[in-house]
Amino acid sequence: MQSVRREQVLAARWFAQQLERPDATGDDCDLLDFGVQDTGPDGAPWALTIRGMSAAAMEGLTVAWTVRGAPHYYRRTDLDDVAVAVSPYSSPDAAKRIFDANKKFKDAGVDTLVALRELATTMRAIVTDTMVKGEMSSQLTTVLPEHHLRDCKPCGAVHPHEQTFRLAALQAGLELVPNTSPPVLHRVKGLRPNEFRRPGGDASPQFDLIRNYLRFYGPSTAQEVAAFLDAPVKEVKAHWPDDVLDVDIGGQGKSALIEAIDVLTDPPQPTAVRLAGPYDALLQGRDREMLVPENDRRKAVWPVLGRPGVIFAAAEPVGTWRPAKAGKKLRIKVEPWVRHTTKMQKAIAAEAERLAWFRGAELAGIDTVE
Repeated sequence: MQSVRREQVLAARWFAQQLERPDATGDDCDLLDFGVQDTGPDGAPWALTIRGMSAAAMEGLTVAWTVRGAPHYYRRTDLDDVAVAVSPYSSPDAAKRIFDANKKFKDAGVDTLVALRELATTMRAIVTDTMVKGEMSSQLTTVLPEHHLRDCKPCGAVHPHEQTFRLAALQAGLELVPNTSPPVLHRVKGLRPNEFRRPGGDASPQFDLIRNYLRFYGPSTAQEVAAFLDAPVKEVKAHWPDDVLDVDIGGQGKSALIEAIDVLTDPPQPTAVRLAGPYDALLQGRDREMLVPENDRRKAVWPVLGRPGVIFAAAEPVGTWRPAKAGKKLRIKVEPWVRHTTKMQKAIAAEAERLAWFRGAELAGIDTVE
């Protein structure tokens, strides 16, 4: 078993996620095969920006609820393949992905995938053009069988479970209209809805979720991939790629795609500084202790509420950052974990200027918290 160091793993992920690319030079991004999560004030557009994708290229992208029910950016032309890739592998897998919503299906004696297909078909019938989420939810409540509905105390209403609603949307052939709150959905033109008929195991290699986790977060274990997908470990192991090799990282055995071994064992040297957003793809791996070994720093990066962004320098996390915007002015508060050299400070300032431009604001200053 070949041994690799943490530094090699971080560098390989850095390049796999294209974080070394110059500003606005790319007309595509490899992560779009996997989906780029759109959570937080800057979301997927900022994640793609720091990976060198131009604003013009982003205009052809779309948003859909997929992995873990979170909104993700994709190429619209890929949605047919994506719908298959994000579909559960089996009924037990579907049951785990929808959490407590499965209890009512089980109590009613309804197979989970049958129930989800029923939901997707009904959503498709209701949304013939464009519809606000709340309106669709209200209409679903009047036509769905009781096993789909829950008494929501926070809302003071009866409506479908949120997670089943989200996971069924793309299966119904529905995408999200970007930057809408409350969410607005409409039919994807020309897309034949999958409606959970083709499972994730039928996905092409380019969009396969397990393979892409290994591609962007490898080396990894089945347990880590299962945690990322909210899927059973048994299902992940059953669909594990054949073209992998085992490697040792600090005494722990993990799997890496054979195609990635050369870069993993001899990665290029990262040089760039990036301000990754709180939900950036680089922070979404389930081996958080690999990325941030120190326990107190992990708690700072992934608190229960109010995540900060993370400053990366040459693939290493070197501190956190938080924005504060007032009108057209933007200030950045930086909490360094290591001594920031003059060169690093200049690079952070340049990235902060880029963030201010991205937000349509003027950078008013950077405040360092010692």
